[in-house]
Amino acid sequence: QGQVMESGGGVVQAGGSLRLACSASESMISNGPIGAVYWYRRVPGKQREWVASISAGSDTKYAASVKGRFTVSRANAENTVYLQMDRLQPADTAVYYCNAKSYSGIYDYWGQGTHVTVSS
Repeated sequence: QGQVMESGGGVVQAGGSLRLACSASESMISNGPIGAVYWYRRVPGKQREWVASISAGSDTKYAASVKGRFTVSRANAENTVYLQMDRLQPADTAVYYCNAKSYSGIYDYWGQGTHVTVSS
C-alpha cells in the first residue's frame, strides 16, 4: 500500500522555525491522487493531537494551539505537503506524523514520524 515519508524535524530554540515535509511514496502515487492530508503530533505519554489539515482543494484548518504560527501547504507537482512551523515553543516538542488519504477514499497512509524538539 505504501506510506508517506516525513522529514524536516530537528532541534531548534524557542522562537525558531522548522519546515516539515510529507512526501508520497511511489506506491502511493500509483494508487491515484492524494486527497486531504493531516498533520498530528504526539508527546510520549499523551494522546495524539491533530495539528493541521489541508484538503485536496488546499483549504486549510488549524488547531487553536498552532493557529497563526503554523502554515500547511501542498505542492502537488512534488507530491509533497509542507508544515511551516514558526515561533516554535517548547510545548511544540513532539513526534509529528503525516496522514494522507487517497482522493478515492480507499487508502489511508501514515508515516513513521519526525521528531521536533524545541529548547527553552
